Amino acid sequence: MARLYHVSDLHFGRADHEALNWFAARVREERPDAVIFTGDVTMRARSREYAAAEAWLAGLGVPVSIEVGNHDLPYFNPIARIFRPYARYSRLERAVERVLDVEGVWLVPLRTVSRAQWRWNWSKGVVRRRSLEQAIALLRSRPPGHAALVACHHPLVDPLNLESTARTRGGEEALAALAEAGADAVLSGHVHDPFDIVHTVGSANVRLIGAGTLSERLRATRPSFNELSVENGRISVKLLTK
Repeated sequence: MARLYHVSDLHFGRADHEALNWFAARVREERPDAVIFTGDVTMRARSREYAAAEAWLAGLGVPVSIEVGNHDLPYFNPIARIFRPYARYSRLERAVERVLDVEGVWLVPLRTVSRAQWRWNWSKGVVRRRSLEQAIALLRSRPPGHAALVACHHPLVDPLNLESTARTRGGEEALAALAEAGADAVLSGHVHDPFDIVHTVGSANVRLIGAGTLSERLRATRPSFNELSVENGRISVKLLTK
């Protein structure tokens, strides 16, 4: 059985350090097989925020995979945002969009952030064709008998009754393509409230699992993370709150 911790929206620069210490202590004590971060490691993509995140992540001592969030792209420097949007992520390069093969689980990344969009709010999600094609190719290469998880920052479709939205362009189409390629679940963050729903796409059911936040930027839920247990292809989710 695989045991994975799914956490999101740490927002170093606006992090809740008591919540971070609580989470890190759980990781050190319980030793999950891996930790999956679904974006927004920083608040404004400042160098000092990345340095603090890197030091904290290094102390977890377990395999880590990180997705890029909209807050992780340069905020105050438009030239860097357009031409070198992921330069400061080099501090965490080994973990960014990392494919994981852990105890019968195959985790693949799907990038949903964009350096620029044809709309005012660039914080919302976009699924580009290239990112989707890469995720589908990885899904189709999963080892036999593995549950297939996709990790991204923005929910591909917005769950009902949440305060925040992702409004991910191309999300519905991407979800259908991922389901056809064999995805069992899609993990995301961004909205700062957890959710766990089953979404029907054609003849397939895909689990949509969202993590809350460990930052000060709370909405309806206290600081939290998800504990995923995967055994014989069956996914169980437990919400843990501070």
